[in-house]
Amino acid sequence: MQEYRTIVEAVCAAPAGRPFVTLWNADETESAVSFGEFRGWAHAQGELFRRRGVKAGERVVLIMPQGVELMAAFMGAMFVGAVPAILAYPNFKVEPAKYRFGLSGVTKNLGARLVIIDEDFPRELLSGVELSGKAELVRSAGPTAGPDICGELVQVDPNNIAFLQHSAGTTGLQKGVALSHAAVLRQIRNLAEVLQLREADCIYSWLPLYHDMGLIACFVLPAVRHLRLIMQSPTDWVLQPSSMIKLMSRHRATLAWLPNFTYQFVARRTELDELGIIDLSCMRAIVNCSEPVKSESMEEFYEAFSGVGLRREALQSSYAMAENVFAVTQSNLDVGPARIRASRDLLSKEHRIRPAPDGSPSVDFLSSGRCLPGNYVKIADDQGQELPDGQVGEILIQSDSLFNGYFNRPDLTTQALRNGWYWSGDCGFVLNDEVFVTGRKSDLIIIAGKNVYPQDVEAILFAHPDIHDGRAVAFGLFNADLGTEDLIAVAEVNQEQDLVRSLAVERELRKAVTAELGVAVRAVYLKPPRWIVKSTAGKPARSATREKLLREQPELAGAGMICATSPGGIVR
Repeated sequence: MQEYRTIVEAVCAAPAGRPFVTLWNADETESAVSFGEFRGWAHAQGELFRRRGVKAGERVVLIMPQGVELMAAFMGAMFVGAVPAILAYPNFKVEPAKYRFGLSGVTKNLGARLVIIDEDFPRELLSGVELSGKAELVRSAGPTAGPDICGELVQVDPNNIAFLQHSAGTTGLQKGVALSHAAVLRQIRNLAEVLQLREADCIYSWLPLYHDMGLIACFVLPAVRHLRLIMQSPTDWVLQPSSMIKLMSRHRATLAWLPNFTYQFVARRTELDELGIIDLSCMRAIVNCSEPVKSESMEEFYEAFSGVGLRREALQSSYAMAENVFAVTQSNLDVGPARIRASRDLLSKEHRIRPAPDGSPSVDFLSSGRCLPGNYVKIADDQGQELPDGQVGEILIQSDSLFNGYFNRPDLTTQALRNGWYWSGDCGFVLNDEVFVTGRKSDLIIIAGKNVYPQDVEAILFAHPDIHDGRAVAFGLFNADLGTEDLIAVAEVNQEQDLVRSLAVERELRKAVTAELGVAVRAVYLKPPRWIVKSTAGKPARSATREKLLREQPELAGAGMICATSPGGIVR
């Protein structure tokens, strides 16, 4: 594959007639564009920005529904040398005041020249939004096609910022991850090597384009490597989860990236008898990009679809983050992720990974793979000293595709990038050059010197028949009287009427956690469906859920309890 200087140069090199995006709609119709047609759309969007006075290097914020129009606006901004940033489109559950505050904060921090929204953007979310400087709020005129012209493009330095990622959405002053053309193209080159990309590959995705997994793996990668992309919106997918299987089979897709929850979600909501003839033997890799990846989730997916051609080796894993453009690691496509059954006692007491003796308490880990070319990982203690293999610590990353920093936030950049290493905030370990991720460092719960991983507690809660699978959160609150953290859990029941059994279910959950992990739960709170706060990526947000619970349950702030990660320490 030819090397290119910029993302735009790579997109302009694609044959005009080559198929690019096929978009699946909720009414089960499909619309498709070739690379030539897509460039025409992008050129037209770029001309609109140019007529608005947008200059090279200025930021253009895009808040639009998933689709080719959003993709064309993103690429069109780069066509004129501007720096695009996609923010999450609001859903029906958004809190208007919180959204307005977040949108004002992000656009001010970026010094946005334009904020592009669609015709259906809720007007109430714009009331009171404060933009600074020359910023304009513009409603998109809808899809507009132009000529497939690439000769008039603004020439930019490959080391300049290509675009900004805001994976966390727009609620608050999020960190804009600044990525250069050169870093993005190096990442794609490295990823293409380990994935053994070929011209016939076809990518399937429902992932949102404001998130690094959807933006890079399922838009920029196929755009740069001139591959076919089969796409649907997250909203359409979640209403018809089995459509994912149907589209993979119909279009002979070969690659997909998914968050961990998707595997069980789709497996439990797909009736193969209703889909007609399905064949998943085409899939080379379905990559789990969660931290950590869960073997039981992938096993359930395999059991559901192995009968229609899904190969076990197709279930792969990766460790990825916006600060490294996307992937740091990738599992071996020939054999799949490595697995280890580790001693739970050694992990919780000494942060060490050793095989668990037969019959002893254990925890299973699935590898996220080995480092991509040009990427390096070390496991370090709080002082940055490298730890030996099998010792759990913070994951530090060196890479040829690291970000330029957090846009306009040198304080956060200095904190994250130290001595040439990016401090990820994730915990993990390395064994036999395989990287295993155990979870976020900030989520770790320490009870009387024993480490408790929230996902282990949550998995026990999910197993209860009255708890909605995937809708539970565990966290720690420091108890000043005891000098250690208390374990707190909150979970959604399947149906609101299940709350009549609250006391019995709470007792059962406490008993199960104590039996499995050897720790007592200070409090369990059962909530109705859709109570838990979810991130813009669709995952339960532990920190936001904790803060919501603390507002509703002020008694948690009593009895000397302190929230270890709250501003100022004391919860009031």
